[in-house]
Amino acid sequence: MNPEPLRATKSAHRSRGDALLKSAVAAAAAGIVILLFFLGVELVYNSRLSLVTYGFGFLVGTTWDPVHEVFGALPFIFGTVLTSALALLIGLPVSLGVAIFLSERAKERRLIGPALGSLVELLAAVPSVIYGLWGLFFLAPAMKNYVEGPLHAYLGFLPIFGTTPIGTDVLTAGVILAIMIIPTVSAVSRDILNAVPNSQREAMYSLGATDWEVTRKAVLPYARSGIFGATILGLGRAVGETMAVTMVIGNAPTISASLFSEGYTLTALIVNQFNETTSPLYASAMVEIGLVLFGLALAINLFARTLIWRMTRASRYRV
Repeated sequence: MNPEPLRATKSAHRSRGDALLKSAVAAAAAGIVILLFFLGVELVYNSRLSLVTYGFGFLVGTTWDPVHEVFGALPFIFGTVLTSALALLIGLPVSLGVAIFLSERAKERRLIGPALGSLVELLAAVPSVIYGLWGLFFLAPAMKNYVEGPLHAYLGFLPIFGTTPIGTDVLTAGVILAIMIIPTVSAVSRDILNAVPNSQREAMYSLGATDWEVTRKAVLPYARSGIFGATILGLGRAVGETMAVTMVIGNAPTISASLFSEGYTLTALIVNQFNETTSPLYASAMVEIGLVLFGLALAINLFARTLIWRMTRASRYRV
């Protein structure tokens, strides 16, 4: 029997299968782009009345008065950016510490490492409203009595600690956001650190380096771009978080230098007021708030991708 026709048939089937797979994955990728495009178009279309009425003044306005139809988004942008920055400032060191422990130190402890890793990942499965309830009934009073109170008593001359603590404020919102992003950043960072080749570690150990020197000079630089990507994922979680922040931030559209003052975020405003719109301009302004949030998320991701690209290119040039 001549095997050539059979081989040709199999080759034709493979070619058709490869072509079908390429078409399927290309369609999936195109679908994401199309979805993103239509999402932006829909937001722009439904906010056109507010865009025409206020223009750029909507972004820099500080007054939000639905009764007199005066709308400015700056206090909400300020609250979103500030609480997200606090979340990164507090949560990133903890997340990296957990990831380094799980990837570098807990490998030799067969029970502690997997158990701790599972507990960290379990935090990501807790609904945000549970974090909000915990923050409202436990974290806020604890912050007021044991953290903000002493800070105000001893460092109240500083503007960031100058306001009388109330518990439900920007600092508490930042802390609860930090707790919520820790599972995401630590889990992704742990996987990235585990992917670092052992040759990187062995080369440092052969030179007589300590465990900390191996981690600091070999492992972390190699995984730098991946850790930065994990950080951006955590930042995206912080920017888009709604319920937990809404319950502990106080929901007052103010711009203050004090971390003990009440604040408001873009997501909290949408949740609290979207169903209460009483006029076309009010509804359009609410949709524009969503457009601002959409643009802020895109800007953060674009900025992150640019930095990662530059870091990767610089690493290649050094090699």
